[in-house]
Amino acid sequence: MIERTPIFNAVTYAIMLGGLLVVLLPVWMAFTAATQTVEAVNRIPFSFALGDELLTNLGAAWQRGDFGTKLANSFILATGVTLGKVMIAALSAFSIVYFSYRLRTIFFWVIFVTLMLPLEVRIVPTYAIAANALAPLQAILDVTGISALIAVLSGVQVSLQWNLLNSYVGLILPLVATATGTFLYRQFFMTVPDELAEAAKMDGAGAFRFFVEILMPLSRTNMLALATIMFVYAWNQYLWPLLVTTDRGTYGTAIIALKQMVPNPYGGLPDWNVAMAAALIVMLPPVVVVALMQRWFVRGLIATEK
Repeated sequence: MIERTPIFNAVTYAIMLGGLLVVLLPVWMAFTAATQTVEAVNRIPFSFALGDELLTNLGAAWQRGDFGTKLANSFILATGVTLGKVMIAALSAFSIVYFSYRLRTIFFWVIFVTLMLPLEVRIVPTYAIAANALAPLQAILDVTGISALIAVLSGVQVSLQWNLLNSYVGLILPLVATATGTFLYRQFFMTVPDELAEAAKMDGAGAFRFFVEILMPLSRTNMLALATIMFVYAWNQYLWPLLVTTDRGTYGTAIIALKQMVPNPYGGLPDWNVAMAAALIVMLPPVVVVALMQRWFVRGLIATEK
């Protein structure tokens, strides 16, 4: 047990206050810059005083970045990735915990090892698959000789193509797998008493019904905590949307638009006030999601009563 003393409390609060300042100072700087004129924001030293140009800068940023379309695309991306990650993680963990088959422990550790392989490492093969999602099936047909046999018998050359570039499916699908979610669900499912599964089986409930009607309601807090994390993760994606979309006017995301808002230092006074206003626009949706889901997020991560 940690003894509470005035000195210990003072040190603890000082560390917390320092961390709070580190987090809030850049946000306050962006907010104050978004309220200033272009001359004021480029003045040295920088002034943290509020200006009166916030609405003007927000309007300019919204129009220049086409954030109506870009925010909608980011919302579709984040929502699709979140739903995909939550459901795939739940199903994979359910399979590992409640189905007895060979190599299930090895399968789990193979999934877990993928935590060490971020998207940047597998970006080239992922892009190749996105350019033609049916390429692996085409390779199997070619290696086994099935495509050649079909060509001899029917005269039809088998060439399977499914291009996912410049599509919402291409934006979402390569990002839906999550080893973190599988691990969290597995750890929770292992705390569920075995008697619950046995009782459900005695009542005539099948595996899918047990999963949907019993496990999913019990894991609601874990699901919402994972959904919060994954929504912010997907919203902040930059590299994959940048590669998979060339039609930025239709499929570009808010993060890509924000990068394009960075002013050119060689074109006169850089309008950092508009860029910071754009940063506030892009930052607002995940902040709102985290604020609304904070209670469930904390419960899902620290709750011990299952």
